[in-house]
Amino acid sequence: MKKLWSTMALAGALAAFAGTGMAAEKTLVLGVSDALSGGGAVYGVPQKRAIDLAIEEINAAGGAKVGGDTVRFKTIEYDDKADPTEATNVARKLIDRDGVRFLLGYCCSASTGAVASFIGREDVIMLVGTAGARAITAAGNRNVFRTRPPGDYTGAAAGNFIASQGVKKLGVLAVRDNTLFIQYRDEMLKAFKAAGGEVVAVETFGGQDRDMTAQLTKLRGLNPDALFISGYVEQVAFAYRQSHELGIKVPRYGFSGGSPEQFLKVATNEQMEGVWDLLSIEFNAEVLGPVAEAFEKNFKAKYGDAPSPNSAFAYDQVYVLRDALQAAGTTTDLKKIREAIANLPVPKEALLKYLPIDGKMFDGKGQAYIANGAFQWEKGRWQFRTELPSDPKGYSEYLKTIRN
Repeated sequence: MKKLWSTMALAGALAAFAGTGMAAEKTLVLGVSDALSGGGAVYGVPQKRAIDLAIEEINAAGGAKVGGDTVRFKTIEYDDKADPTEATNVARKLIDRDGVRFLLGYCCSASTGAVASFIGREDVIMLVGTAGARAITAAGNRNVFRTRPPGDYTGAAAGNFIASQGVKKLGVLAVRDNTLFIQYRDEMLKAFKAAGGEVVAVETFGGQDRDMTAQLTKLRGLNPDALFISGYVEQVAFAYRQSHELGIKVPRYGFSGGSPEQFLKVATNEQMEGVWDLLSIEFNAEVLGPVAEAFEKNFKAKYGDAPSPNSAFAYDQVYVLRDALQAAGTTTDLKKIREAIANLPVPKEALLKYLPIDGKMFDGKGQAYIANGAFQWEKGRWQFRTELPSDPKGYSEYLKTIRN
């Protein structure tokens, strides 16, 4: 038994307990890297909470049944601050010092992209949540799997939707230094123009900006039929507030995600009324049904807050890993586990409405897809209006052609 403990200590990832004549009970340590402070924390903190909740549920239900063993999970987590250098340092600590072989979390594209750029050479499996830059999975690393679809997958559907609403002249205000939002915006504009729309101007702001009145004033002077605003939740909330204060009356479309509680920290319900958010259908209990309703209830009970829309991407990561370990029958053979994830159907506990490729949750580049939707702010909350056309198989074929 001492020898077993010594081996597990050297690995730094497992603690095992065995009883005479009984299967072993083990604890598998998972590494979590996410933005737990700074601007990205509106995405990172809900992801971390969702991971903890999923682990609590799995452990309370008796853990994962892996081979002849019972495996329970626990985490080591670090704040990567949505910073590429910090995220790289965190990954190195988790892999080299803490000895973990499964990395979860990852809400923001720049920091996640930095890790994804070298993780293909490491003997680990990386499960990515909200970070939506195309290159994260386009690189084709066989040990990287993402539950959230890339931004441009949704951008094209958004552009077509805006045009279908009768918008002819669109003014754009968008963050300029975030790959996810840039890729979404470019595909949205491409589709909008292809549908006959005109873009009167594209104004931008930096990742730390909070005052967009100058850009909004310029756009107002160009008399657009509608505005499109994209960026992090807090920044977009400021832009909606300021557009209302400037007396801009045209419809406002956007892409940011974020819960009502997060928006209402900056803008009033009156300033938000009528705003559209066009995004993949992230967490929304009313739309997703009983499993999501139970998650929302449990999340509120544990944390006192409603889950943010992006929290489900991280929650589903944990059930993906549990099912893959059970299918592979091992916690140590990463090749078998990787193959199990690649061939995995959607877990029955998954919150989101995944669109499988040939019956598998992930395509050949480790990318999962969900439906796209249009949500509109009404009386203090996001109301689901309609599902937008989605083409996961077509996008997956396109992703195969990308080499970056």
